[in-house]
Amino acid sequence: MSDQSCFIIIGAGHAGGRAAQAMRKAGYEGRIVLIGEEGFPPYERPPLSKELLCGDSGLEKAQLHDPAWYDENSIELRLNAHATAIDRESRTVTLADGETISYDKLLLTTGARVRRLPIPGADLDGVFYIRDFNDTQGLRARLAPGTRAVVIGGGFIGLETAASALKRGASVVVLEASDRLMGRSIAPEVASWFAGLHRERGVDLRLGAAIAAIEGDGKVERVVMADGEAIDADVVVIGIGIVPNVELAEAAGLEVDNGIVVDDHGRTSDPDIFAAGDVANQPNAFTGRRLRLESYQNAQDQAQAAARNMCGGDEAYEDSLWVWSDQHDVNLQMTGVADAWDELVWRGDVEGGCFAVFYLKDGKIIAVNTVNNGREMRPCQRLMQSGKRFDPAALADPEVKLLRLAKE
Repeated sequence: MSDQSCFIIIGAGHAGGRAAQAMRKAGYEGRIVLIGEEGFPPYERPPLSKELLCGDSGLEKAQLHDPAWYDENSIELRLNAHATAIDRESRTVTLADGETISYDKLLLTTGARVRRLPIPGADLDGVFYIRDFNDTQGLRARLAPGTRAVVIGGGFIGLETAASALKRGASVVVLEASDRLMGRSIAPEVASWFAGLHRERGVDLRLGAAIAAIEGDGKVERVVMADGEAIDADVVVIGIGIVPNVELAEAAGLEVDNGIVVDDHGRTSDPDIFAAGDVANQPNAFTGRRLRLESYQNAQDQAQAAARNMCGGDEAYEDSLWVWSDQHDVNLQMTGVADAWDELVWRGDVEGGCFAVFYLKDGKIIAVNTVNNGREMRPCQRLMQSGKRFDPAALADPEVKLLRLAKE
């Protein structure tokens, strides 16, 4: 690729920022234009519901690089910029201000947006979603000792937010529509352990909660349940999932199906356009099907792999299927896809809060959870990726070294 070529990245989040870095590291010397709708340089999003919410620090610790880094590496960082169209025939991107930029290759890291809750009152002052730093700043300013916070959604974002709100002195009610927490990610038995944790720490956790409306005179005052009960609230935080931002790709005629469809090299249906991060739907060899993954690690690693391939590499990307969540002082790590197990094997001190859970199907490990036991995650991943069958008793025995099992 000549020095006169241009790579455009649409989406200046974590994936976009790491992709730009990977392009330079791969030796690409052409023009890189990184387009982002926010007013901040690329930053990590996991701290939004944790450190940046419960503490009082700014965005500096979460930024991928000091702002000067982009100039030093000749990366054109376009902030507060919105890409409105991709013309594949002329290979151009048009911005909202009318500027048109030609590209040789294009990477879409457009991410996702929050799923909105369609109930009356969801637009009142005091209702928050958490997807960017402005969201976190706005919510943090409202959380103080004595604040009554209601969190709608018992997934990672909701539970991390609940824990952070407690640290800031708020009282917290969590409302989850299903009968368990983190329903798409962990087994009911593990979810029950986490429900006990949150209740023990002071969260008023309600499962099977049906919400009718949010009410207030110009601002949030209460959440009204379907049975008529009213829960007093000063702030409401909604965390019910995200929706991939595929509209730009779809309008350009790219294949879209629960995200932008890419191959194992990150290429879309147009060989000059790649996609990565929360928006990309990529084949996964371990599961044997396509997955659109919403995780920090995938956003980073998938974007870097796509960037290297744009620079002439030939790298089939395979995600490690690793995700984590910090809730209160508990670290939960997950690998694999926990959706079709026939046996759960527990290992370690469950009562003391330091253990692992293996999800077995026909004797093979398809997923693992570790709780305050991250040191065992890597050997657990090796066992899972091996595709071997294991004796449940050996997995459960803390005296049996996991690395020994991996070598057998």
